[in-house]
Amino acid sequence: MEKVVERFLKYVSFHTTSDESSSTCPSTEGQLTLGRTLLEECTQLGLTEISLDENGYLMATLPSNTDKNVPTIGFIAHMDTSPDLSGQNVKPSIIENYDGEDLILNESNQVLLSPRDFPELKKYIGKNLITTDGTTLLGADNKAGIAEIMTAIEYLLAHPEIKHGNIRIGFTPDEEIGQGADRFDTKKFGADFAYTVDGGEIGELEYENFNAAQAKITIHGKNVHPGTAKNKMINAVLIGTELSMMFPSKETPGHTEGYEGFYHLNDFTGNVEQVKMTFIIRDFDIAHFQKRKEFVCATVEKINEKYGDNTVELLLKDQYFNMIEKIQPVKHIVDLAYNAMKSVDVEPLIKPIRGGTDGARLSFMGLPCPNIFTGGHNFHGKYEYIPTFAMEKAVEVILKIVEMNGK
Repeated sequence: MEKVVERFLKYVSFHTTSDESSSTCPSTEGQLTLGRTLLEECTQLGLTEISLDENGYLMATLPSNTDKNVPTIGFIAHMDTSPDLSGQNVKPSIIENYDGEDLILNESNQVLLSPRDFPELKKYIGKNLITTDGTTLLGADNKAGIAEIMTAIEYLLAHPEIKHGNIRIGFTPDEEIGQGADRFDTKKFGADFAYTVDGGEIGELEYENFNAAQAKITIHGKNVHPGTAKNKMINAVLIGTELSMMFPSKETPGHTEGYEGFYHLNDFTGNVEQVKMTFIIRDFDIAHFQKRKEFVCATVEKINEKYGDNTVELLLKDQYFNMIEKIQPVKHIVDLAYNAMKSVDVEPLIKPIRGGTDGARLSFMGLPCPNIFTGGHNFHGKYEYIPTFAMEKAVEVILKIVEMNGK
């Protein structure tokens, strides 16, 4: 099991931050660099049907070693890291036998990883942790998932007594910018069902996620010298502020949890002449989701009625949908993961994803794909960390899923 940590430390050294402004796929060259390394590893392990296409999608097969007709199972992780914080020159720190006290991640920048801010740290007293150095993210999202999948595959190759059907692995680009499933060839992948290994703390098992939409709003103002602006100036900044205040103040990310949806003003830039705003809209219930989109349209219409037609332009588009619609008919794949966790002494933590995964989109593309844990915490930031034992347990869960599927 020490291999999973060794692999993880190797993979986080690759700079694979994705870039939403890029027009290429993958959006950054570093993802292809990691992909080529993983291609070499798959070849060295002796996997078959190995491919890395020009868009950065890597697929490979561990062939069946049983005469039984069992479903082909897939495991998927993404190679990119979030652009929310730098993923370049990651310098992980290994904290052995954590004592439950504050961890100084970066003394010069006074960055502390403290149980006062992150009380779940107390769960890991006596365990080994991998943290950042306080200047970058760590990359457990999702290089921990890659390391766990690769380690499980290597273990299966070394232990042919574990009988299994065909196992497909897939490593994808650009998940963090919402494009990870864009060019994923589910027919080529050929699995009956799959799991993304992309969750957080140990035990997470997720098969519900938000329905998601994005509203891009452009406000057209009219800039006139303020000394002579009476009855002439139209201040796009003030209109944008007015529009944002029309949204329910308690239905924001900072006021919601569990199954509660929200509106989130994600970006606001501009000046008197023009303002651009971006909202994201989220809800688990499809009917409530539709009402939220209707509210956005009605709010824009009210502003246009007040200030004139085309003062505000709205571009509203769906992003992804709740995978539960596609998972419920094949719920046995969730039960398989649940029972596998119980079998290796991991308590399943079933909860909705307050976001989305590649698995959500893949489920709607014909590949049912729940999400299981990697073991990490505080993704996308300098406080990210992962307990090493949780990574080891993730490997055990993958192995148990394979074993139980092969019986």
